[in-house]
Amino acid sequence: MAIRTLLYAPGNEPRKVSKVGTCGADAAILDLEDAVAVDQKVAARDAVRQAIPAVRETGTQVYVRINPTAEKTDFSLNVGLADIEEVLCAELGGLVVPKVESAEEMDDVERVLAARERALGLEPGSVEVVPIIETALGLWRAYEIARSSPRIKSLHFGAGDFTRDVSIDWSRDEAELAYARSRLVVISRAAGIDPPTDSVWVRLDDEDGFVESAQRARRMGFQGKSCIHPRQVPLANRVFSYVSPEELAQARRIVEAFAQAQAGGSASIRVDGQFVDYPLVENARRVIELHAGAQEGEG
Repeated sequence: MAIRTLLYAPGNEPRKVSKVGTCGADAAILDLEDAVAVDQKVAARDAVRQAIPAVRETGTQVYVRINPTAEKTDFSLNVGLADIEEVLCAELGGLVVPKVESAEEMDDVERVLAARERALGLEPGSVEVVPIIETALGLWRAYEIARSSPRIKSLHFGAGDFTRDVSIDWSRDEAELAYARSRLVVISRAAGIDPPTDSVWVRLDDEDGFVESAQRARRMGFQGKSCIHPRQVPLANRVFSYVSPEELAQARRIVEAFAQAQAGGSASIRVDGQFVDYPLVENARRVIELHAGAQEGEG
């Protein structure tokens, strides 16, 4: 099932961590990176590790965003790799790895993660790894990153660091992000992984802007969006679940008409004046599945 929403919670703020699983997000990300001051990172690890089982009990998938695993910040790469050793447990669904720029970084993560899984008696390969693509170099190498490990099911996009890295303004209409977003969608498909998850929206007082950003991401092929406030969660859930009655009716007409045509030996027809063949039928089936999934979630 696609992940529509991932809600961040600072790992060193117990009140927010305790609530993150109750906000309706498909997944929670307990953060050890940007939301935690450098002098609190080590202490935050234990708090996050203790919180993971309780968050998972709410039915929410749990990820932890560790610190970078290469020397890109003021502190050593050992911080990110040590995060893995300290937070891993049976209830953890995955690790979110920031600022990834090479497949070799994923090799380092795999080495530490596999050793820790063995030490804890966990099933090998059971913990997912989610690279965040948020630099020009990471975007350029995104295909090799995506193919570097079977643990990688999807990529995330980080617009804040990306726009800073390439020295461009992050505007409200996000036109400057179109290339990066499109590239990640195409690379994800080429690599045989799930569609990417879109960046956070930092203008907390602009809910209309958040919805428009989510709609742009969905149109471009993203499966969901990261959130930094509980108010954003239902907005993104609606955007990535909603199928209009018109879309659903047309999808059903396409599927039904194509099935009839196939029975008569034809694989290309017209529906509502539109040429329809296998690719369009597959898209119509996805619309119907999306609607069914949304109905199931509401039930």
